[in-house]
Amino acid sequence: MTAGLDTRDGVAAADQPTNTPLVEPDHPATRGRQWLGALVSLIAIGGFVWWAAQQDKPTLPTSPEAIAELAAAVAVYALATLVRGWRWHVLLRRSGIEHDVRDAYALVPVGYMGNTILPARGGELLRVVLLGQRSPARKREIGGSIIAERLLDALVLAALFCLLTFVGVAGSPTGTAPAWAGLGGLVLVLAGGAIAYRSRRHPRLAPLAAKIRPVAAASVLLLRPVGAVLALATAGVWLLEGVIFHLVALSLDLDIGILDGLFLVVLSSFFALIPAAPAYAGTFDAAIVFGLKALGITGGAAVSFAILVRAVLFVPITVVGLVLVLVRYGGWRTLRLGRSQAERPEPARLAR
Repeated sequence: MTAGLDTRDGVAAADQPTNTPLVEPDHPATRGRQWLGALVSLIAIGGFVWWAAQQDKPTLPTSPEAIAELAAAVAVYALATLVRGWRWHVLLRRSGIEHDVRDAYALVPVGYMGNTILPARGGELLRVVLLGQRSPARKREIGGSIIAERLLDALVLAALFCLLTFVGVAGSPTGTAPAWAGLGGLVLVLAGGAIAYRSRRHPRLAPLAAKIRPVAAASVLLLRPVGAVLALATAGVWLLEGVIFHLVALSLDLDIGILDGLFLVVLSSFFALIPAAPAYAGTFDAAIVFGLKALGITGGAAVSFAILVRAVLFVPITVVGLVLVLVRYGGWRTLRLGRSQAERPEPARLAR
């Protein structure tokens, strides 16, 4: 498959002159979000560095047992990434989007790599564009499958938050009230989705349904039996990430169980919703430190844990994603394209 870009999706073709701009002029809203994210990250990083400077000197594990535990954490993350690839493959197939199964698996680490080094979660847009080169599906249909992924993640994370609150992980000064509120919100979201789906044929709603159908097709699957299977797989992914946090803690001789690790995963995922620079710079670290304090872990141990978890979760998958881009998806030109797509005005991102 050529590395050129398919013109059916409104982006540059392989034979387009190199002096033709790939993107539209900068959009104030897009630039505003990027500056806001950079500012939030700068403040968060500054706060983290100032706090870390007041703590004991962090220590990194060097024993063979600790290194083996960190290697096991990386292996568990690889397994979680494979499950995410399978989940995307199922969403694509059930949505009728033709694709090579290998792309469903390979583009997941490419997307995570893009989220680490590109602005505005550019990795998700990179997945849309790269799969669009290799599939007859429209970009809006592919983008809809990624929206379904994020919706599934959000619903399962909310459910896990409720569960962890009910079982009392890390405690809460407000008791189980947040969990009941979250559970009520989950029920309302699912009920609203079911009502909207059943109302799609109403004469007044049919035109709107026809417009959003390409984007919403994958999300509708979440209301069917396959949605329950995908939700269980998603819960398994988050549980595997909880295991990763547990293994990192073992390498530092910290008392963080798997449920405690899952609590940190849920917390850091919610913090990821805050606008930030690439790799969730600052916000991820703040979430980890905040969660560790709730678990009774502070000082140099917390700093060491935050550094190691970031290394395990971000470094290997970024390297794998870069290698895949270089050997399978067009090389450095693809990364320039990903940045360009991330900087496009919102309506133009999923054109056609």
